[in-house]
Amino acid sequence: MKRSFDGIIESIKEGLSTYDYFVDFKKVFSKVEHIELKLNTLNYLIGKDNFDEAFKVLLEEHPNIITVIPVLLAVRENNIQVLDEVMKSYNFNYYDPNVNYIEFIRKTGLIDLFYDKRIKNLVDYVTGVEVGLDTNSRKNRSGKMMSQIVLKNLKDIPNIDILEEANTSKIYKEFGVNISNTLKDTKSNKRFDFVIKDKMGHIYLIETNYYGTSGSKLNETSRSYAKLAKDIKEIDNVSFVWITDGKGWLSTKKNLEEAYNDIEHLYTLYDLEHKVLHKLFNT
Repeated sequence: MKRSFDGIIESIKEGLSTYDYFVDFKKVFSKVEHIELKLNTLNYLIGKDNFDEAFKVLLEEHPNIITVIPVLLAVRENNIQVLDEVMKSYNFNYYDPNVNYIEFIRKTGLIDLFYDKRIKNLVDYVTGVEVGLDTNSRKNRSGKMMSQIVLKNLKDIPNIDILEEANTSKIYKEFGVNISNTLKDTKSNKRFDFVIKDKMGHIYLIETNYYGTSGSKLNETSRSYAKLAKDIKEIDNVSFVWITDGKGWLSTKKNLEEAYNDIEHLYTLYDLEHKVLHKLFNT
């Protein structure tokens, strides 16, 4: 059932993109709607020649507008420290009369957004900012999509019981298998992406991940999973399964090959597409 390592490498997918991978528009629109009133209030300042005075007046009447200033710079944090001649702190959680907000707006260049009339509406502008910020979440979405793909495959397999995000105590409670003693050298209360019990009562502990880029994380993961697989071999009626993919492995083949030699059940998305789990859980 296990393919050659060359076969594993040849089947690695260059990308993992579903239609909702690119931008989570539902999340983007939700974030904008949450602050839309404040942004529309700030629209008053666009094109104002006497910006400083207009800002002070607006802030006196609507002090809560201060909380949306960071997002205009694509920043999530509301406590911002900036190194000027000295380290300066700017609080945007609420209006603080001791904070020089105009100084911050001018020195960051944000003032030009209002002066130059390059935008007509801050709601539209922040929608674009949120789209940009959301693309930074693609790496996390790849991991979630990998889990979703694996789960979809698992749900197509008859005569198995599935646990999601199961730690050692949950595995014992649901399946009556105690693995905590064997895995005592692993991090406390290890959590597996999926745990399967087949019709014969055999338990499979599954980890999934996707790496679109290379890095030290891949070496760490491959070594820890190789050790994990070795430890799990000591437990009767329990097996370890690792499902991974992504072009990050193409530049770190050696690490993956070392793990491949120690892990009996190491698969890619290609294997799932060819029903390897169906065969594994129904033998």
